[in-house]
Amino acid sequence: MAHIIDIDDPADSRLDDFRDLNSVDRRPDLPEGKGLVIAEGVLVVQRMLRSRFTPFAFLGVDRRRAELDADLGLSDAPFYRTSAEVMADVVGFHLNRGVLAAAYRPPSLDPVQVADEARTIAVLEGVNDHENIGSIFRNAAGLGADAILFGARCADPLYRRAVRVSMGHVLRVPFASLSAWPADLDLLREIGFQIVALTPDPTAQPLASAMTGERVALLLGAEGPGLIEHTMRQADVRARIPMAPGTDSLNVATAAAMAFYERVRMAG
Repeated sequence: MAHIIDIDDPADSRLDDFRDLNSVDRRPDLPEGKGLVIAEGVLVVQRMLRSRFTPFAFLGVDRRRAELDADLGLSDAPFYRTSAEVMADVVGFHLNRGVLAAAYRPPSLDPVQVADEARTIAVLEGVNDHENIGSIFRNAAGLGADAILFGARCADPLYRRAVRVSMGHVLRVPFASLSAWPADLDLLREIGFQIVALTPDPTAQPLASAMTGERVALLLGAEGPGLIEHTMRQADVRARIPMAPGTDSLNVATAAAMAFYERVRMAG
């Protein structure tokens, strides 16, 4: 059971792992710094407690601690109980959600092992917006996609905002990075995945008819430029989401959600 420690001094060094969350260069979740994973809010903290990301400390107001009372039995980490004012001084802004948890990053997962047990995965290239990444994870969890793989030039999925926007699902949906991009797409093909590249190109096949494999890897690119041509050539098929006249593309997280849903629909 997490043990409660009352703190009323924002300079207390025990709170350093939660300090300056909005700082460009001092944030504790920077991979090149402390590399911590910060969960924000009751629901996200609950999901962290049931994930492979083991919290080593909590910071929050008493009302949020009470909401987590049953869940804190899963941890023996300290819960630093303080006021909203002290919390704001520590993190650098007023935190409406009233509770944080901090965990160390576990070892990275192997992409082939992640994919080996999956039926539907998203593979991202150049997706550098944390909110889009968080939304893709939330959509994956809600629509039954099994994993996310990262290719080149993607933002950190464990940045606090990505974790928050995902509603904690980034802590639960398996993900891994492909080191040789885009050559490592062949690893997916070798274990039975059909590689489907999403594109707004009107000459591409409609998404519903393009996804014919039992196992499908959906390639998704950045807002605006999309997938680079070299990556597109690695796909088995190019697919488009039919659009209303006068429009050309969707937000990448929305496109991912539609592709995940189409997989659910096709499975009956």
